[in-house]
Amino acid sequence: MTQEQRFGDDQNSPKGDFEGDVPRENSDTATPEQSFAKLLPTREPIKHLLIGSSKAVTGTIHYLHIIGYANVGDWSQLVPTGNGDEVMSILIRQILV
Repeated sequence: MTQEQRFGDDQNSPKGDFEGDVPRENSDTATPEQSFAKLLPTREPIKHLLIGSSKAVTGTIHYLHIIGYANVGDWSQLVPTGNGDEVMSILIRQILV
């Protein structure tokens, strides 16, 4: 048997017990700093899209302002959807998750 054949046979042999316990450099074990970072909340964007008549969209934007959810100026300009008299406006907020 040649050296290459013996090497190939060794790759199929069962691994020793100690090999599974040895940490590798790119292992999934988290450092204390990484573990702490996972506990902190992160920010993620959420998008609100209003679609309807100009009156309905504007009224909803003003209602959300009155209840303290979002300022009127936080919404995009009204954009026609190409579907009759329908418009849309979007609000993108960062929320903690």
